[in-house]
Amino acid sequence: MLNGKSVLITGGTGSFGNAFVKTILRDYPDVKRIVVYSRGELKQYNMQQVYPQSIYRQMRYFIGDVRDAERIKQACEGIDIIIHAAAMKQVDTAEYNPEECIKTNVGGAQNVIHAALHCGVKHVVALSTDKACAPINLYGATKLTSDKLFIAANNIRGSRDVRFSVVRYGNVMGSRGSVIPFFLEKKRDGADYLPITDRRMTRFNISLEEGVALVMYAIKHHIGGEIFVPKIPSYRIIDIARAIAPEMPIKEIGIRPGEKLHEEMITVTDAENTLDIGNYYAILPTISYGYMKEEYIAHHGAMFMPTGFHYSSDNNIKWETVESIREKIKKFIDPNFCV
Repeated sequence: MLNGKSVLITGGTGSFGNAFVKTILRDYPDVKRIVVYSRGELKQYNMQQVYPQSIYRQMRYFIGDVRDAERIKQACEGIDIIIHAAAMKQVDTAEYNPEECIKTNVGGAQNVIHAALHCGVKHVVALSTDKACAPINLYGATKLTSDKLFIAANNIRGSRDVRFSVVRYGNVMGSRGSVIPFFLEKKRDGADYLPITDRRMTRFNISLEEGVALVMYAIKHHIGGEIFVPKIPSYRIIDIARAIAPEMPIKEIGIRPGEKLHEEMITVTDAENTLDIGNYYAILPTISYGYMKEEYIAHHGAMFMPTGFHYSSDNNIKWETVESIREKIKKFIDPNFCV
């Protein structure tokens, strides 16, 4: 699928970018070129120590910001596939710096779309978040806007052979700033208690490897306009605490501003345009000038979800247990973890 192709990853030095590059180099040894596009010089330097161009001759490292329309066009020359992972992701940071968040998450998305159209890119897959579903904070609102831009881009492609789609998923297990590394650090530091926002809180859980697999699926199967959503388990925040440090007291500190008690990935309204495609759902565009709904159904071999369906972290049929959380911590985060 990627052999002989040139791939660009915006925000390519992040957790996803590193995992995606590792997967490409392992599974597609004949990939033509992998362009890592990001603005962090230090992160690019660190990544080059892992994947030096002297050994991995496919690798290219572009310093650039998605806000810079001309620079992203330069990086997209000769590219077949774009994975758009660059974003401002911290909820608190976005609330305090709203214009900066909009410039990156909305303006940057538009720049990537224009570059793809200008440079003859064939496939574009943008990473989204469950916070884009019925958003209550600026980060979620900008990512919803970004999603809409990428989906609508299919309507302005004209005669160009390019497809734009989105993947939406929940909390990545072990990612920077997430709850599991935070609790592990508290335990290692000998804290007196674990601070929990609310005992009732639930979240979706996905590993980096599953996130990469979802993007690969989208590249292979999308026809343009779909938002792909994985069927992944939920966890209760209280079970994370029990899995990591059952002996430590717990202190509720309250939900932070802009935070939900439970996250959604498909609303009741979205469900009217959502296909069940096996391991994933596909939310179809409400307005499409490229394909009729019947064509999406035929392409994916699927049917629409029933009226009233919605997919949220508290109504999930798949749940992590204390034991499964411990197993995944050992597998994905810390091989030496023990209670």
